[in-house]
Amino acid sequence: MTEENKSIRAERGNNQKLKMLYLAKIFMEETDDDHRLTLQQIMTRLKDHGISSNRKTLYEDLELLGNYGLDILSEREGNQHYYYLGARDFELPELKLLVDSVQSAKFMTERRSRELIQKLETLTSRHQAQYLRRQVAISGRVKSMNVNIYDNVDKLHEAINANRQIRFKYYRWNVQKEKIYGHDGGWYQISPWALMWDDENYYLVGYDAEADERPIRHYRVDKMERLSLTEEPRQGQKDFRLFDLAHYTKSLFGMFGGEEKRVLLEAENDMAGILMDRFGKDIILVPTDEEHFKTVVTVAVSRQFYGWIFALGEGIRITGPEEVVAEMKQEAARLAEQYK
Repeated sequence: MTEENKSIRAERGNNQKLKMLYLAKIFMEETDDDHRLTLQQIMTRLKDHGISSNRKTLYEDLELLGNYGLDILSEREGNQHYYYLGARDFELPELKLLVDSVQSAKFMTERRSRELIQKLETLTSRHQAQYLRRQVAISGRVKSMNVNIYDNVDKLHEAINANRQIRFKYYRWNVQKEKIYGHDGGWYQISPWALMWDDENYYLVGYDAEADERPIRHYRVDKMERLSLTEEPRQGQKDFRLFDLAHYTKSLFGMFGGEEKRVLLEAENDMAGILMDRFGKDIILVPTDEEHFKTVVTVAVSRQFYGWIFALGEGIRITGPEEVVAEMKQEAARLAEQYK
């Protein structure tokens, strides 16, 4: 036997060991409910990878793939059997939902969004992946400009798991589109406790030991720069022991902070769904007459909250406490003066 023939045989032997892997790859990439392959087509694709096969061994291989957990299905049309992969970890509607979430997330850059969507496409066949690409007709949405968002999220999880504080620079944009850093350009040192996604942005909820009031603060993750872990253990265990993240999120409007207060609202009956969507179905609605009800909600009182009430129109109004009603009147007067 010549050296060339020995080399070819050795290559074929190595490829044969990869047969099951290539077979699974063929089914995952090329088949779905609407795209199936015959045994002959499968044998041709294996041959393209330098793998020989026959009908008898293929039957055994498909049975093994099924025993492994792949949902290999077959259908007969006339004298021909067709094979394809049925159930997957993610069905197409689920992937469409994930793709839209990734594309619409403000905290991710355009490049990171594209990269993640391309990875999601590998979870279905190449035929169905085309539907995911068509799903992404959302170009032009506002996206983050912080290319380190992935690293920031990873470091924040690491800090929370390791019970360590973090330090970072925090900025906002001015009218000249320049970064203006908080703390006069100094460092923020925070004890991180939770990450949450609100209004299509990622936020860190943490404890600021330097704060005189309201030590529990939140920060936009995409506005953090040069984030790193310190060697100091986290602070604020007492404050966060009974911390309710869901309650905290519901009390904020547009993630703007403010003093938490219990606010009494009176509204028309058709406002009930809007209030339950915002504050949850566990709020108590008490009828005041046939057309109106009242309820008490806990909110971080801010201009954003007053603006939300304004936007709902004449069907709702604040009735207590008196200081909140007075602030609402002042805000209405300020707007009337601003737009007179």
